Amino acid sequence: MRVAILGGNGKTGRAVGNSLLARRISVLPLGRSDDLALATRGCDAAYVIAPNLHPDEPAYVAAALAALRSAGVERIVYHSVASPYLPEMPHHLGKAAAEDLVRRSDLKWTIFQPGAYLQNFNRNRPLEVPYSLDARFGFLDLHDLGQATAVVLTQDGHVGATYELASRLATVAELAAEWSVTATQVPDPGLHPWLSAMFAYYDAHGLPVGTLTLRALLGRA
Repeated sequence: MRVAILGGNGKTGRAVGNSLLARRISVLPLGRSDDLALATRGCDAAYVIAPNLHPDEPAYVAAALAALRSAGVERIVYHSVASPYLPEMPHHLGKAAAEDLVRRSDLKWTIFQPGAYLQNFNRNRPLEVPYSLDARFGFLDLHDLGQATAVVLTQDGHVGATYELASRLATVAELAAEWSVTATQVPDPGLHPWLSAMFAYYDAHGLPVGTLTLRALLGRA
């Protein structure tokens, strides 16, 4: 099997690629400027990751789907987000619309809805976040994401499935205590209006995600 990873040079794509390579699956990491229809010819599957905060993710995904169909790729995994339909978060809504495009494509698809990454934090340094330290999240370990990708692409029964993925449920305060570092809530830096909307939502509601689905996929007790 040969798997193209759209966005394969970022931390998500690298984690997926490393897990596939560990199972002796051929990997083709692709950048944003690659000609997808040309580059993915001969690939059996594709893992589709849109750029962070893409201004029009549905258009990006529609173009990727068209290119993959043109190249003869039949199997895809789309990297969405946990709780995609959240009206208060525009970038989540973009992923919800993109999921609809994936579902209505003629490809054999699986959709991943990952929680926040544990790897977004450095466990050796104080944690500073612009939302409540007591907000509850479903955190995903990127190694687990890669392992889940390998499972759904090499085993039957995952076509047409949508999986929320989290390795554990915790708060930032709990993570900091486990890692023996301090945690502080800091002001929103105001880097992007979509990020500000996300931080405000996190502050009020967190982003909890169940862990049973990932445990089942990976065969964990």
